[in-house]
Amino acid sequence: MPVTRDGGPGPDRRSFLKYTGALGAAAGLTGTLAACSGPESTNETGGGGKSGGTLTAVIGYGNDGSWDPTQTASAFAMAGNEHIYEALLGTDPISRDPYPQLATALPADLKATTWKFELRAGAKWHDGKPVTADDVVFVFERILDPDTQTLAKGFFASWLKEVRKVDARGVELILKFPFPDGAARLTLAKIMPKHVYSQPGAWDDATKGKAIGSGPYRQSAHQPKSNTTFESFADYNGPRPAAFKKMNWLTIVDAAPRVAKISGASADAEISDNIPYANIDRLKQGGMTVEGGAGMNNLFLMFNTAHKPFDDVRVRQALHYAIDREKMIEVALKGHGKGASSFLNEGNPTYRPAKTVYDYDPKKAKALLKAAGVEGLKINIMAVNVSWIVDCLPTIKASWDAIGVATTLDPQETTALFTKMDQKKDYQVVAAASNPNQFGVEADLIMHYNYGPDNLWMGYARWAKNARAKELFRLMDRATREPDAAKKKTMVQDYIDIVAEEAVLYPVVHNELMTAWDAKQLTGVRAQPYPGINLLQAKWA
Repeated sequence: MPVTRDGGPGPDRRSFLKYTGALGAAAGLTGTLAACSGPESTNETGGGGKSGGTLTAVIGYGNDGSWDPTQTASAFAMAGNEHIYEALLGTDPISRDPYPQLATALPADLKATTWKFELRAGAKWHDGKPVTADDVVFVFERILDPDTQTLAKGFFASWLKEVRKVDARGVELILKFPFPDGAARLTLAKIMPKHVYSQPGAWDDATKGKAIGSGPYRQSAHQPKSNTTFESFADYNGPRPAAFKKMNWLTIVDAAPRVAKISGASADAEISDNIPYANIDRLKQGGMTVEGGAGMNNLFLMFNTAHKPFDDVRVRQALHYAIDREKMIEVALKGHGKGASSFLNEGNPTYRPAKTVYDYDPKKAKALLKAAGVEGLKINIMAVNVSWIVDCLPTIKASWDAIGVATTLDPQETTALFTKMDQKKDYQVVAAASNPNQFGVEADLIMHYNYGPDNLWMGYARWAKNARAKELFRLMDRATREPDAAKKKTMVQDYIDIVAEEAVLYPVVHNELMTAWDAKQLTGVRAQPYPGINLLQAKWA
């Protein structure tokens, strides 16, 4: 899974879907799944969970992606791992402010190039053995090893030089240059027991679902494509202890049975993510709390720049200007979205409207196509069959048809679509979903996830060797290394203007993700702007 030279995550094309179990940053699949028939444990329900001690959650993404914290982008696995593992520093799931997790404190000086950490006294792995500095060094050596390709490497290699053991409970992180943003990134390096994962075949076992951490919950069972169960860890002595004796997380990718699980007076679950917009009112009428999280979740278009005429920026721009975003938001997203005015969503701290904003302008779209000498263009849109993406596709087709671009829609399973990408088969345009907020809200991290010389997505778009791309990548690298926060923010905003102008891979709309829960049963739940749930601060009402 090669990473970008500039530090951007770039998973190996052959193993991308294996590791993620989802698209991009775990956008999720929408295949049909029976309403959790399967192993007996799957049917364990919440119903009066306070007395039984078991919380039942429904996750709208598969649990059969990789569970290896150094590799995964799976929505289900990443959410589960937040409860099983700890990092030196964790981050708040909404603000992303860092807090001490396995470490006892944040670094004294975030602008220093050496960060010292002491591990929490008495911290234990779920098998009862103590957590030591050797475990910390073990994980970071894997992440930084040039011969071991991990997704996590892309979040650290550009700025972190090495990690040293000081004593049994002390470690030092040596940075290549001052990088205060790295503190929040440490949550992406889950510390794992060396005595377990240094064994032959252990990383493959981690990929398949074996999870032994030091967090407040231990994994008690794992049934791929069915459910994963958790139990509170009695020896946990960290900052966020378990509030539930047991948790049963069901994977239900299809919308109808997922909503059914949390509907009605005898609902079988207390909480579910990935709520369809069409079901919000009915769930609220039934007494459920339904809230959204607005972030980087987006529908994007990716053009094959090796397939004419999509090598011409005027054609890419024309197709963006042609889309009636307001109609898409009204009809498909039921008002729960905004037209993209930057690569970043409006709530991102680094957001600034891009110099190129694709407001609905079919006349301009036609003029750009004419200037590019394009007539009689026919387009086949390959798209993932994620339910809300499928809902948006008719608006794109109608918009492009209206400017004389005959458009056909080709929604398909995510695995099928990206197998074609992996095989480097020809295509014209891909419409899909992405949400890098699973990794963080930091703009530098988000942009490097999508753009870079060896980046996965740039390989799909066949754009990395373009002269404008090389200019962009140089500007991105300079911004990463800029120590002054205000200057860095402006540098990122400036290079996003290039990303917007070129529109090689660019959002059409940013939309909310909806979470529903029974507030009579649960308190402390916060809706996330990315897939999954975080219950580390939730408890029975």
